[in-house]
Amino acid sequence: MKDVIISNPKELEERTKKISEDGKKEFHVITDFDNTLTKAFVNGEATPSLISILRKDNYLTPDYSKKAHALRDKYYPTEINPDIPLEEKKKAMQEWWVSHFDLLIKSKLNKTDIEKVAKSERVKFREGALKFLDLLYNNNIPLVIMSSAGLGMESIQMYLENKKRLYKNIHIISNLFEWDNKGNLIGIKEPIITSMNKDETSVKNSSFYDLIKNRKNVLLLGDSLGDPGMVNGFDYKNLIKVGFLNEKENINKSLESYRKIYDITILNDGKMDYVNELLKRLID
Repeated sequence: MKDVIISNPKELEERTKKISEDGKKEFHVITDFDNTLTKAFVNGEATPSLISILRKDNYLTPDYSKKAHALRDKYYPTEINPDIPLEEKKKAMQEWWVSHFDLLIKSKLNKTDIEKVAKSERVKFREGALKFLDLLYNNNIPLVIMSSAGLGMESIQMYLENKKRLYKNIHIISNLFEWDNKGNLIGIKEPIITSMNKDETSVKNSSFYDLIKNRKNVLLLGDSLGDPGMVNGFDYKNLIKVGFLNEKENINKSLESYRKIYDITILNDGKMDYVNELLKRLID
């Protein structure tokens, strides 16, 4: 597959065999959501996240979209720049998320606004993602979705439910919103999860930790340079990391960074065919 780059084929093959030999009862998957399970471009238009639909369609106050775009223009170049140190990125992303959540509160975000976004046809699963979800469900393999979603856990739950994929093996870690009795956003629970501070240490305080603590073989999927950190804090045995490099420009510069931290890099907002074939090998 021309869009699939393998950093070290020999190491990948060795880890694949080890995970397969251990069996699926020792295996789980952790993945990002936006731009990983979903496509980065739909009909040639960039749709980087569910929150981007809210920005573009502006269901909120008249000035929300302008202010939200201004925040993205300020911070997004830092997020995707491979030359900026991780700690500097973490600080910038924290500022972005806090500023945007404050803007959502002031702009009177309501749960009904999230419902509209979750039904948008401009957000689409990556080709092969539904098969991926079905494979995991049918084999009773836990799937941890760890997302810094700008619209919180509810947006992912609603989107999966609309696609009839809110399976019982799926466990979501994302930002938790606080609502008043009219469904208006009034606060965000700490800690705030950004694109640069996701890690599985938060799993240890979850209701499903017992389901995965002994499943020490992990397949990780992400699309940013910060996503491999999702597994930090988890005592894994074997790990395979898949990164989706969705950029249309400066691919060669970013590819060098992706190859250093991901075992497999999929270019051009590609399909999940390779991932699904790999998953079959890991669990059969």
